[in-house]
Amino acid sequence: MSSPTGPDNGLPVRMPRPRQPGRHRRPEPVVAPENAPALVLAVPGTPSSAHRSLAEETLSIARSELPGLDARVGFADGDDEEFPSLGSALTRAVAERAARRRGPVAPEGEAPAETGEDDSLPAVVVPLLAGPNPALMRRIRQEVLNSATGAELTDVLGPHPLLAEGVHVKLSEAGLARADRARLFTVATAADGIVLATVGGEDAVQAAGITGMLLAARLAVPVLAAGLDEEGAVARTAEQLQGSGSQQLAVAPCLIGPEIPEGLLEEAAKEAGCSTAEPLGAYPAVGKLVASTYAAKIGLAQQQAPQGMPAR
Repeated sequence: MSSPTGPDNGLPVRMPRPRQPGRHRRPEPVVAPENAPALVLAVPGTPSSAHRSLAEETLSIARSELPGLDARVGFADGDDEEFPSLGSALTRAVAERAARRRGPVAPEGEAPAETGEDDSLPAVVVPLLAGPNPALMRRIRQEVLNSATGAELTDVLGPHPLLAEGVHVKLSEAGLARADRARLFTVATAADGIVLATVGGEDAVQAAGITGMLLAARLAVPVLAAGLDEEGAVARTAEQLQGSGSQQLAVAPCLIGPEIPEGLLEEAAKEAGCSTAEPLGAYPAVGKLVASTYAAKIGLAQQQAPQGMPAR
């Protein structure tokens, strides 16, 4: 037991640290406004348990960035309770939000209580895509329209510096890059040239090229983008890097995972004779980008981005 002047055992009292004044003060964390639109994460590709786990972990990170967030998963090609379609996830999210607004059932003869002002945006759909993918975005957009819920669709998550960070980490986890340029040790298997792989056509390759420039600055090695869905593109890009002096190459997916057709990454890397890193998966930066993309859509990011996130 401790007294007002200190603990009985003579140990010092741990006092709370005073808050720093002025511009050095840590910003207050942003929380989702009461009755904010639901966030529905649109997962592309063939539904699977692995993709569901990835999406749920991503949303867990997003909720930690934006407490109070009502978030759930919808599959672009889902069709059952285990893998709900995007349309059914939207319908349920909007219905539950409307029920919360109505509040508890009012006694007979009294008007039902409203829990907040109505607004025109009941839900926001964030595609789980690192970069442009016209075909998948058309599929997701059609599902949103067919749901007739009034939900709005955001843009994809990249290009963004946080994606370059994530690719760097995945390369280092595979032993293909140093974890930190400031460290003095080297990795014997570190690649001296990176093929940054994407899917989604020319738009996706151009966007990946922007992330590639950021990655090249982090690694101090050349990085070129190539489309996995363009036959021979990864092998040709690897030859281009070899022609400029790179000897030990690696393929790094600038992709989250569900959008990659099965076996495509491995086949392209084998054809090019390259080692490969893993897709981004549920890397924390992906969840942070989901939260900031949603926040920007509802006008929250313009006031203050979620803690640790730049405003987009």
